[in-house]
Amino acid sequence: MGGRKRAVGIVASIAGGVAELCPDDGRPGRWTLLIDGFPQSAVDLAEPRSLDFEYMRRIASVIDAMAPPVLPISALHLGGGALTLPRYVAATRPGSMQRVVELDASLIEFVRRELPLPRGADIRVRAADARAVVEATAPARYDLVIADVYQGARVPAHLTSVEFMSSAARVLRPDGLYVANLADGPGLAFARSQVASLRSVFASVALLAEPAVLRGRRFGNVILVASAPAGRIPAAALARAAAADPFPARLVDGADLDRLVASAKPVTDATAVASPPPPPDLF
Repeated sequence: MGGRKRAVGIVASIAGGVAELCPDDGRPGRWTLLIDGFPQSAVDLAEPRSLDFEYMRRIASVIDAMAPPVLPISALHLGGGALTLPRYVAATRPGSMQRVVELDASLIEFVRRELPLPRGADIRVRAADARAVVEATAPARYDLVIADVYQGARVPAHLTSVEFMSSAARVLRPDGLYVANLADGPGLAFARSQVASLRSVFASVALLAEPAVLRGRRFGNVILVASAPAGRIPAAALARAAAADPFPARLVDGADLDRLVASAKPVTDATAVASPPPPPDLF
């Protein structure tokens, strides 16, 4: 059979397993990061505003809607991956102050060696536990906190509790936003508990997901957005961006979110669990 030959990737052993950067032989400068075979993120070095993963486009829509274009922001990224979103912020909002927390120092070294960060961007990457850094951060330091932390394709339990979310809310400025990427399957029990937890801490909460995920037909990403007391979720802009995406999503908030959450309860450190594992055949 015909077809293009798959380009050879760059492989490295890291603390969390095996990392591989796979080039796209059709688009020079475009790389996909896999950890133990699970796709984590994709980067286009030539055009960092180009985002291949739909969940990243949804988070980017929050960044684009929260402040006018080119206006610098301060952002804390919990979870590093290939540093895709820090590159996006640096490209769309030059002068932004960004801090990245990634537990795996060997992953940071690998990514920064093979996919260097843009020159002049104020992006500092630190190897540490995300929760420990948040708890040690001064209050009201950031406009945006993005939680995208995975270990073994699951969100760690200690980053899913009300106590952690309260710490994250504390480091936001009064009009700031908190964004979390998680994954869930039929029933959305984990996502529902996370919404209930966020609602116990933040002024307002919204959810973005593809209709098939919302209906429980498949496992997939769910993006949660929460606003600090003086902030607001740009719901109309997010809904438009989600509907226009190549993989359209729905924004759920207000009474619709009430119905989705139903009887789900907030989780605490004592009851928190990691997010559900993806099905073996998902990728």
